[in-house]
Amino acid sequence: MKDTRDQHLLARLQAGEHSALRDLAETYGSKIYQLAFRYLRNKEDAEEVMQDVLLKVHRKVGAFRGDAALSSWIYRITFNTAMSRLRTAQYQHTQKKEVSMTPDGDEAAAAPYDVADWTGLADEQVLRSELRHRLARAIQALPAIYRAPVLLRDIQGMSTEEASAVLRVKDQTLKSRLHRGRLILRAQLADFAGGLTLHHATA
Repeated sequence: MKDTRDQHLLARLQAGEHSALRDLAETYGSKIYQLAFRYLRNKEDAEEVMQDVLLKVHRKVGAFRGDAALSSWIYRITFNTAMSRLRTAQYQHTQKKEVSMTPDGDEAAAAPYDVADWTGLADEQVLRSELRHRLARAIQALPAIYRAPVLLRDIQGMSTEEASAVLRVKDQTLKSRLHRGRLILRAQLADFAGGLTLHHATA
């Protein structure tokens, strides 16, 4: 762990300093929230995950051995907590209810994920919104082993090293799973991409 500030914060947390928890929240609170929001697309859920993660870090910091960066450890906890919430029946039901109540054209609610790599497939707002909606469903349908790398790299924008640290796998393993996940997504979206090609060809 190379970050001196993180080392100092970790030492204070492990020493049980009351002010360390406040500093932890100030340093990582917004980052945890942003990461959770990327997955959950709901402010209240992201807020709850953030609070949950901060408490988990505080409770488990004594067992942290420093074999990875403090930030990577925190992001791994955030990822696991958000994924756990995402899998709950209650959350799935809430999301389906919100989507069913969303008026057509409300891209913000209908598009759980915003992936820069895919937006180039369509310039039109309506097609882009539909693509994101299809992509969201395709990502949710991925096996967990492939879904996690896609979420971390393509949705969150983490580097290979950061994503590998979060998932506790080797860089090459992460790359292999990411490649496989992307291939599955491309195959599932092939008919839609073909439709876009036809659309542009006749425009």
